[in-house]
Amino acid sequence: MAMTDKEFETVVQQLQDQVFSDAKQAYGAKGFDRWRNPRYSGPLADADASGGLKGGCGDTINIFLKFKDNRVEKASYTTDGCGSSALCGSFTAELAHDRNPEELLELEPDDVLNMIGTFPDEERHCATLAIKALQEAVNNYMIGIVSNRRWGDR
Repeated sequence: MAMTDKEFETVVQQLQDQVFSDAKQAYGAKGFDRWRNPRYSGPLADADASGGLKGGCGDTINIFLKFKDNRVEKASYTTDGCGSSALCGSFTAELAHDRNPEELLELEPDDVLNMIGTFPDEERHCATLAIKALQEAVNNYMIGIVSNRRWGDR
């Protein structure tokens, strides 16, 4: 027996309500809001540096940085991974804003997790992946500065 349109809509709404309830429980209010309304997502066309890594889970996170006066003016991320990777990428990009390279290198996965608030223990590796991608972007930025100085001095 086939479902009516109304029955189908009811089932879909129940599934969506369950998914939202599970996400709120897993990520807390702040993480759930960011999950529903992503920020800092997408590559920066004018990035001064980027860095990306593939984690053991198979997810890839890329971080893009645009500097002005040696401080991050814009930051963004991309990921092909799960919602937890997207949240960590988003909050890592937010943490990067207005920091200089040295301050960026001092950031740790717990800084990302503390900013989110509530996060599943089994997904904590996503914060590590995001921070390592950020560090890779900073390293690439610093290499670019050194290379430009070297070639500019000749």
